[in-house]
Amino acid sequence: MQVSRRKFFKICAGGMASSSAAMLGFMPTQALAAPREYKLIHAKVARNNCTYCAVGCGMLMYSLGDGAKNARGKLFHVEGDPDHPVSRGSLCPKGAGVLDFVNSPNRLKYPEYRAPGSDKWVRLSWEDAIHRIAKLMKEDRDAHFEEKNAQDTTVNRWLTTTMFCSSATSNETGILTHRWARSLGMVTINNQAATCHGPTVPALAATFGRGAMTNHWVDIKNANLVIVMGANTAEAHPVGFKWVIEAKKNGAKLMVVDPRFNRTAAVSDFFAQIRAGSDIAFLLGVIRYLLEHDAIQHEYVKHYTNAALIVADDFEFNDGLFSGFDENTAQYDRTSWAYATDESGQPLRDLTMQHSHCVLNLLKKHVERYTAETVENITGVKQAAFNQFCETLAETASPNKTATFLYALGWTQHTVGAQNIRAMAMIQLLLGNIGMAGGGVNALRGHSNVQGASDMGLTPVGLPGYLQLPNEKDVSLEKYLERVTPKTLVQGQTNFLQNTPKFVVSLLKSFYGDNATAENEWGFHYLPKYDQVYDQLKMIEMMNEGQINGFLCQGFNPVSSLPNKNKVVSALSKLKYCVVFDPTETTTSNFWQNHGEYNDVNPAEIQTEVFRLPTVCFAEEDGSIANSGRWLQWHYKAAEPPAEAKPDVDILAEIREAILEMYEKEGGRGLEPLKATAWDYVNPLEPKAEELAKQNNGYALADLYDTAGNLIAKKGELLSNFGQLRDDGTTACSAWIYAGQWTEKGNQMDNRDNSDPSGLGNTLGWAFAWPANRRIVYNRASADLAGKPWDPKRQLVKWNGKNWNYIDIADFGTAPPNSEIMPFIMQNDGLGGLFCLNRLADGPFPEHYEPIETPIGTNPLHPNVISSPVARVMENDKPNFGTSNEFPYVGTTYSLTEHFHAWTAQVQLSMITQPEAFAEISEELAQEKGIKQGDVVKVHSKRGYIKMKAVVTKRIKPLTVNGQIVHTIGFPIHWGFSGVGKKTFVTNTLTPPVGEVNSLTPEYKAFLVNIEKTTEAL
Repeated sequence: MQVSRRKFFKICAGGMASSSAAMLGFMPTQALAAPREYKLIHAKVARNNCTYCAVGCGMLMYSLGDGAKNARGKLFHVEGDPDHPVSRGSLCPKGAGVLDFVNSPNRLKYPEYRAPGSDKWVRLSWEDAIHRIAKLMKEDRDAHFEEKNAQDTTVNRWLTTTMFCSSATSNETGILTHRWARSLGMVTINNQAATCHGPTVPALAATFGRGAMTNHWVDIKNANLVIVMGANTAEAHPVGFKWVIEAKKNGAKLMVVDPRFNRTAAVSDFFAQIRAGSDIAFLLGVIRYLLEHDAIQHEYVKHYTNAALIVADDFEFNDGLFSGFDENTAQYDRTSWAYATDESGQPLRDLTMQHSHCVLNLLKKHVERYTAETVENITGVKQAAFNQFCETLAETASPNKTATFLYALGWTQHTVGAQNIRAMAMIQLLLGNIGMAGGGVNALRGHSNVQGASDMGLTPVGLPGYLQLPNEKDVSLEKYLERVTPKTLVQGQTNFLQNTPKFVVSLLKSFYGDNATAENEWGFHYLPKYDQVYDQLKMIEMMNEGQINGFLCQGFNPVSSLPNKNKVVSALSKLKYCVVFDPTETTTSNFWQNHGEYNDVNPAEIQTEVFRLPTVCFAEEDGSIANSGRWLQWHYKAAEPPAEAKPDVDILAEIREAILEMYEKEGGRGLEPLKATAWDYVNPLEPKAEELAKQNNGYALADLYDTAGNLIAKKGELLSNFGQLRDDGTTACSAWIYAGQWTEKGNQMDNRDNSDPSGLGNTLGWAFAWPANRRIVYNRASADLAGKPWDPKRQLVKWNGKNWNYIDIADFGTAPPNSEIMPFIMQNDGLGGLFCLNRLADGPFPEHYEPIETPIGTNPLHPNVISSPVARVMENDKPNFGTSNEFPYVGTTYSLTEHFHAWTAQVQLSMITQPEAFAEISEELAQEKGIKQGDVVKVHSKRGYIKMKAVVTKRIKPLTVNGQIVHTIGFPIHWGFSGVGKKTFVTNTLTPPVGEVNSLTPEYKAFLVNIEKTTEAL
C-alpha cells in the first residue's frame, strides 16, 4: 500500500507504533522508520513480562550479542508488547524505565562479605562464599535441629535460621526455594505477601472458596459500575487502569472512596474522602442500605449463598465481641460459629428466610447499627455522599447489571484487613455479582509474582497450592489429612477440597520421589512440623531476643518494608549471620552501615556476618509469573546478568551441595529429610526453569485409567489436569493448582493466541490461568439454577448436554441444570459465605474496630472493645504504641506512579522523576502548624522520627469524626539510605508492629504521628 508520510500518520492516528502499522499493511515506502530499522539490526528480541506490579504487562526486550562464546548479551531497548491482551503495547513509567533497573549502577556483580565489626564490604569468590555460608548454616542446624519434640513426635524442624523469600522471582524459583527450605527443616519462611496482600487469601477463601482475584484485568471493561476503594489503581497499576477507562467508555460509572483525592479519583464520577481505617463502617452501612431497600438479587442470594441457613443458637455478638472470646489468650473459641443441624447433622435451612437465626436475619441485626448517621460519625463521609454511593451501587442488584470492586493495600494493611475484604465480598454476593463478567472481586496484587509466591506456599504454615504444613499434633499422615480435609457440610455438594489427600500425596511424591512410599506414609514425616505460627513480626522479635541466629534474605528488603525500621535494624544486628540474595544493593544489605540520622548505628558494635550474593533479575532468566488475574505467563531470558551474578536456583543448589558434602565428612543432625528430598535435575547444580515448571505441573508415575477403564495418561507423561491426581502414589505434582500448565501438548503458559471471539475479554488462548485455564472463577453462578444466564450478554457457561463449558472453562462439574449442586464448589457447603462460619479468626461477620493507634481514643459502637481484640501484638511492642494525646494526627502510607516500593531507589530514571521523600498535608493543617510548601518537617511516631519536605495540598481534607477534627498525613514509602539518588529516611520508621490476625500483615495504613516544622537540614 503506497501512502504519503502525512497520510501514513493520519491513518495511524499520529501515534500508532510503526511496527503495528506495518502488520496492518500501512507501512509507506518512503516513510519507513529508519531509526527503528537500525535499532533492530542484529538484535535478539525476547518476550518478557514487567517486573513491577502484577498487571503482568507484556514486554519486548532487545539485546545485542550473537551468542558467541564469551560474548555477553547486552540489553539496550525495552518496549511494550502490542499483542498482549492486557497491556496492548503500553508500559507505565516504571516499566518504560525498566532498562535503568536492569542496568542500574547498583547492580551487584560479585559476592561480597562484611566481617563482624567491619565497616566495609570485601569481594569473595563464589566458592568461598558458598562454603562459608554452608558452614554457618550447618553449625546452626547441628546445634538446634529438632528431630522429635517433647512428646516424641517426629518434627524435623530447624527454627534458628529464617528465610524471607522473593515475590518477584519466577514460580520455578519459588518452588525450588520451598523444596530447599523445607528439606532443611525450615519453618520460619515468608514472602512479601505477608506485608501486602496477606489478608486477601483468608478473606476470599472464607467467602468464596479460593483466595485469589475472581475475574481478570480485561474483564473490568464489562462492568456497569467500577468501585475503587482501598486502592489507587491509576497510580499503582497504571496500565491495568486502562480497562477502567474502557469501562467508562462503555458507559460505566467510576466511584472512588479513599483517604486522599488521588489520580484515580481525578477521573472518577464520584469521590468521597474517608478516614483511614474506617472502611468496614462504610461497607456495613452499605449492606444495611441494600437490605433495608431490598436492593439484592433475591434468587441468587437464596440459592447461591448461605443466607437461608440457620446458625447455632449459642452464636451471639455483644458489645464488640463474638461468642467464644477468651480474654486470657485473646483468641476466639469458634465452636459456636456454626450452623444449626438436624438429627443427621445436616444444616437447617429456611428458604423463606423468616427464622430469626437464619444468616440473612443475623446479618440484618448485625448491621442495623450502621445508619448513615453512624457512618458519617465514624468515617467522616457526609451522609449525602454516602447515600449517593449506596443508591448508585444498588442499581447493580438488577441481573443485567454488574459492579466490580478494585482494592489493594489500602484495605489489606490494617488489623482488620481480611474483614475489610470480607465486607466488600458480602456486598458482591448480595448483588449477585460473583461469577459474572464485569463483576467479581479484583484483588490488585502489588509485586509482579506475589500471587505466584503465595501459590508456591512460601509462608510459615503453607505448602504449595494452599495446602497446609503439618503441625506437631499431626502425628500421622492419616491424622493430618483428617484435620485439613474439609468435611462436606451439606449433603450432595461437590466440596472439591475433599480431594486434598490426592493433592498432598502427589506433593509428597514430587518432593521425595522414590523415598516417598506407602510404608513411610509417602514421606510425610520428612516435612517439618510447626509448633506455632512464625510470622514476620514474631521472627523479628526472635532475632531481637537472640532466638534466631541466621537470616536468609532473598529479594526481600525488611529494613524498608517491615514496620518499625529501628527494631528491624536492631534485630539484624543481633544475628550471627545474614545472607542477602538480590540483584541490587538494598538498605537491608547495608543495615550495619552508619548513614547518620538515616541509619544511626555503630558498625564496630554489630557482630553479624553479612553476605551479599548477586542474583539475576527477571530479564536474565526463563520462567513464569502469575499476574493478579491468575494468568501464568512464560517469559524468556533477554540478556546475560552482570559479571558473576547467578540465578537464585543455582545458588541454593550449590549451598545444598556444600552442606551435604560437610555432612558426609562430619556427620550431623537432620540428615535424613535432607537426603530424602528429590533433587533429580539433569544438572543438580543448575536446575532449569523447564524442569521445575514440569514438576509443578505433575507427572504420571504409572499408567492412569479413568473410572471407565480408559487409559488417560501413560507412565512418565505430564498430567493434563489436577483431576488426574491420585492418593496412591501413582502421580507426582508440586503444585496441584498448576496442573495443566505444561502438558504433553507443550508449555501452555507460552500460549500466544489473543483472539477474543466473545468480545468479553476471555482470551483462553493466551497464557494459562489457574485453575484449569479458567478466567472467571465461580462462573456457574452467572446463570440461574436452570442454566439460564442472568444476563445473556454476559453468558460465560452453557449446558451442552455433557458439561457447562462455553466461552470460559466452567467452574463446575458435570451436574446438569436444576441439580442440587451449588456453584461455590470449593466450599464444603457449596455456598457463598455471607456468614463465614469458623473460617476466619476474628469473626464470621465483619465489625468496625479502630486501628491499634486510634485518633479518637474510643470506638463509638462499643467503647469497651476499641480495637480488634485478637490483633497480632508482641508483648514487647505494647509500650511502642502511641496515643492521640501525644500523636494527634493519622499517618497513612502510599505509592507513587514513578516508583515501586524501595526497588526504584536503585533506578536512575525513577530517582530523577521523583527524587526525594515528602509528607503530604492539608492546607488547614499546614496553616495550623505554620508549615509552607517545601518546608522541612520532622514527623514523629512512638517508634522514631523521619524528616522530609512538606507538600501542602488540597488532596487531603480534615474530617469531622466523633465530634472532633481528624487530620491525615500521607507518606510515600519509597527511597532510603542506600540508592542511586539522594539519601532519605525510611518511611517505615514510623509504622507500628501490629498484625492482622488471619494473615499477620502489619497495619501500615492508619497510625498516629505528630508533625512540626524544623530548621534542621535534610
